[in-house]
Amino acid sequence: MRQHARRALLLAAVLSLAACALPPRAPDTAGQPYWNGRLALQVDGDRPQSFSAGFELRGAPQAGELSLYSPLGATLAQLRWAPGMAELQADGRRRQYASIEALTQEATGTALPLPALFAWLDGRAAEVPGWQADLSRIADGRLIARRSQPLPTAELRIVLQQP
Repeated sequence: MRQHARRALLLAAVLSLAACALPPRAPDTAGQPYWNGRLALQVDGDRPQSFSAGFELRGAPQAGELSLYSPLGATLAQLRWAPGMAELQADGRRRQYASIEALTQEATGTALPLPALFAWLDGRAAEVPGWQADLSRIADGRLIARRSQPLPTAELRIVLQQP
């Protein structure tokens, strides 16, 4: 009898966790480029940092949106940019930044080359001082970009969700 009670509790716990997960998001791209999957960022230095999340990226280098999600689907942050505007929405607050570089610095711990990221995800080389992108597996939905300068070094890994 105790074993049945444990199984019932375990089943209830699993079902309650499943209820917390959000349903899959359907992209509303309106003809804009769109990618989603998982990303991991590691920043070395005196205080190494690691960050991983689900993501959706849409738009273009000039104007777009990057949404970051927890493993259960909760929104961690939304980054939006357009000419003259860079905004971070996280922790129930909305903050404005002078540039997309300052915005990504705040959101991830390091400035990310978002304009180049659009090209890299599209399988095109893009030169960014200090960054080297490995596009050899982009057809498989995998991208690795490493920054050697300025310090601290950083590594961005992306795995795209395959349709």
